[in-house]
Amino acid sequence: TPAIFIVNQLDHDKADYEATLEQARARFGKKVIPIQYPLNQGNNFNTIVDALRMTMYVFPEQGGKPEKKPIPDSEKDKVNAMHNALVEAAAENDEELMERYFEQGSLSEEDLAYGLRIAMAQRSIFPLFCCSALKNMGSGRIMGFLNDVCPSPADRKELKLENGGTLKCDPQEETTLFVFKTHNEPRVGNISYFKVCSGVIKPGDELVNAATRTSERFGQLYITNGKTRQQVDELRAGDLGCTVKLKNTHTNQTLNKKGVNRVIEPIKFPNSRIEVAVEPPGKNDMEKMMKALYAIAEEDPTLIVEQSKSLKQVLLYGQGQLQLDLVKHRIETEQKISIQFTRPRIPYRETITKEANDAYRHKKQSGGAGQFAEVHMRIEPYYEGMPEPAGLTVRNTEIEDLPWGGKLAFYWCIVGGSIDSRFANAIKKGVLQKMEEGPLTGSHCQDIRVCIYDGKMHSVDSNDMAFMIASVQAFKNNFSKAGPQLLEPIYDVEILCSDDVMGDVMGDLQTRRAIIMGMDAEGHYQKILAKVPLAEMYQYSSTLRSISQGRAKFSRKFAEYAPVPNDIQQKLVAEFQSKEAAEV
Repeated sequence: TPAIFIVNQLDHDKADYEATLEQARARFGKKVIPIQYPLNQGNNFNTIVDALRMTMYVFPEQGGKPEKKPIPDSEKDKVNAMHNALVEAAAENDEELMERYFEQGSLSEEDLAYGLRIAMAQRSIFPLFCCSALKNMGSGRIMGFLNDVCPSPADRKELKLENGGTLKCDPQEETTLFVFKTHNEPRVGNISYFKVCSGVIKPGDELVNAATRTSERFGQLYITNGKTRQQVDELRAGDLGCTVKLKNTHTNQTLNKKGVNRVIEPIKFPNSRIEVAVEPPGKNDMEKMMKALYAIAEEDPTLIVEQSKSLKQVLLYGQGQLQLDLVKHRIETEQKISIQFTRPRIPYRETITKEANDAYRHKKQSGGAGQFAEVHMRIEPYYEGMPEPAGLTVRNTEIEDLPWGGKLAFYWCIVGGSIDSRFANAIKKGVLQKMEEGPLTGSHCQDIRVCIYDGKMHSVDSNDMAFMIASVQAFKNNFSKAGPQLLEPIYDVEILCSDDVMGDVMGDLQTRRAIIMGMDAEGHYQKILAKVPLAEMYQYSSTLRSISQGRAKFSRKFAEYAPVPNDIQQKLVAEFQSKEAAEV
């Protein structure tokens, strides 16, 4: 895929174009070739020198259309050197252009554009521009370059398919579209933006979604220019367009002519790097808030909305704080709901570290039929391949995969009929109920073996409810004696930063209980690999941006659950007990 670099914010008082150019070259090599440079970066920025067009653009204070002026004598040597580098880079990728360059010593602007287009398509050069987006200085020139010089989709001879094959971008091929964006517009509905990968699409055509196997009939077709849509009669291979009201098609999906089985290689979106809990102003606004969140997430696949049953929170995952703030702004302005972002709770897990035995008798008599059940229970840590429980006769075994991860091994070891086997399911149900909201902090329990080895029942007063209550209490009593351990989610974190801020980044990681797993040099950058508890990652995106002045990035991926340090566990348990006492 062709790429260009744009150095923005040249109106900032700390702007440093040359340093940014060197950093880009350190990371991506000499393929980064500047097209422009600022003549007066900083607070007074208003002039860009263009080595491709050999001219100077001077912008009015309010930005917009610039005035073209001759390049000053003091800059001519620098601009000529940049122009020659561009000409050489353009000529290197085409024999005819190379011969013309040797004969004439230069290339026309048309030949230069053609050569740059070929070089960009082959990723042998990455042109670099400069601008101030805030003041609208330089953005028009960049758009012109994209339109006039950059490779078009038709220049890309083949597209990759998910099965490893390729597809020619040819209007003579059977029709295939790829939906790369979905946008919800008030009073219009979902607008699907797509690329015609092959063939031709016309209003009224019917295509089949390769993912859902459902048919979609296309109504009116449009090409877009910003917010403006222009209706067209057809779109051909290489064209970008949009349509409205596709019923069962979403971003990253392929549509084909009936009978064609192709899937375009999907866009690989990055893992989320930040999350917040989202709260509506009142319970009555919850449904409206959720509808708005899901609609925005449909437009942006890097946003994930989760209604967490275990944490009792609505979680919003994204790439950075600015992205989430924009979601908040949209909901507040479009839906008139004043939502709040709060710190998300941590999905801790609870387990045990040793064996414990206990019994509980549940007895309730209030006239008429009462309730009676007595359960003798052993619990111990569970792991794959562990030996059978010592001293017990196992009658039945159930290994259950828990919805939240981990396992429950339920052993029925009753000998002599002290508890009828028909109550086994009720006892197991009670155990699962308590494991769903564990004794320590109300978090899910995992990887525990439960053995029911004795008990008592009554011919009249024993029933499922009685045994369920008894098993809940027996499990709770046992848990406190079995070396209870709180587990926390640990993430693999990869940070890419420059040498000059590496010390600050490492120091910050140490305050987050991080374990440094390794470091690798990548040019002038350092890649730091670490394992970091999720509890310490809150607002890390903002902190890293502040430490590095926005010149570092990170990614994260869930790795494992690990024991919480004892002092932190005691604090979390005390907070949970205090909260429970306050609710009684």
